Amino acid sequence: MFSTETKILVVDDMMTMRKLVSRACKIMGFTNIVEAADGLKAWQVLNDEGGRIQLVICDWNMPNCSGLELLKKVRADDNYKDLPFVLLTAESEEAQVKEAIIAGVDNYITKPFSPDVLKKKLEAVYKKRAA
Repeated sequence: MFSTETKILVVDDMMTMRKLVSRACKIMGFTNIVEAADGLKAWQVLNDEGGRIQLVICDWNMPNCSGLELLKKVRADDNYKDLPFVLLTAESEEAQVKEAIIAGVDNYITKPFSPDVLKKKLEAVYKKRAA
């Protein structure tokens, strides 16, 4: 599993959802969590942090810059192209899942979800990246 010191960026336009994801991460033992309210702010955080963000957990549907748009920006940038990226969404349409996979998402979580589901998805991302 990721180190508990892994710097995680939680991105969601709803503050309650950001807090829910952050709390679930804290329950898993993570201590280094930053938040952003949309994809544009998340991109700014990524650049301001100078490569210190080590995992992104991001909502899909947001104003200004969606999670999918952010994922595509991340994958297109040499500084971030290998950054583990998990998308959260209320949508579970097959076409959307395929689009996210093509764009390079590491995993996908459908809302609502439990902290246990988040933990299992993060473990799967870690195992895939470690292989």
